[in-house]
Amino acid sequence: MEKKTIVKAEADKQEIVITREFDLPVALLFKAYSDPELLEQWMETKVLKMENKRHGSYAFETSRNGQVVFRANGTIHEFVPDQKITRTFEMENTPFPVQLEFLNFEKLTEHTSKLTMHMVFKSVAFRDQLMQMPFAQGINWAHNRLQEIIKGAK
Repeated sequence: MEKKTIVKAEADKQEIVITREFDLPVALLFKAYSDPELLEQWMETKVLKMENKRHGSYAFETSRNGQVVFRANGTIHEFVPDQKITRTFEMENTPFPVQLEFLNFEKLTEHTSKLTMHMVFKSVAFRDQLMQMPFAQGINWAHNRLQEIIKGAK
C-alpha cells in the first residue's frame, strides 16, 4: 500500500501534523469528514452523533463481531464549511486524555485538495504512546479508503 498520508511527530513536541493531498475537490473532502453516511463508509465506524456546528458534538463507535472495540467522542469548537473543523477528540476506555485537533481543508485546484490535521496532546509521553501504535498505517489506510469511496461516489 502506497503511503500518501504524511505523519510528522517532531522529538520533544506534544503534537502530530498529518498532511494528505487528495484527488478530490475541497467540498467533497470536507463532506467526507462532515457527512455521517460518508464518514461511516470510509472509517468503517458507526456515527452515533454528529452536530456540525460551533459547540456541537460527535460520537463514533466501531464494533467487530457484535463487540464494541472503539468508541470516541468530542466537541466541535469551530466549523467552517470547506475550510476547517476545530474539535476535541477523546478515545473512551483508554489511558489517553482528550486531545485538540485542528483540521484544515485547502483547495489546490478545481479537482484536488489538501488536508492538514494538527493534533495537540496533553504531553509528549501520550503523543509518543500513540505513535508506538500502528497509528500512521491506520490513518494512511483510512485516507486511501476515503479517496476510493468518495471518488467512486461522485
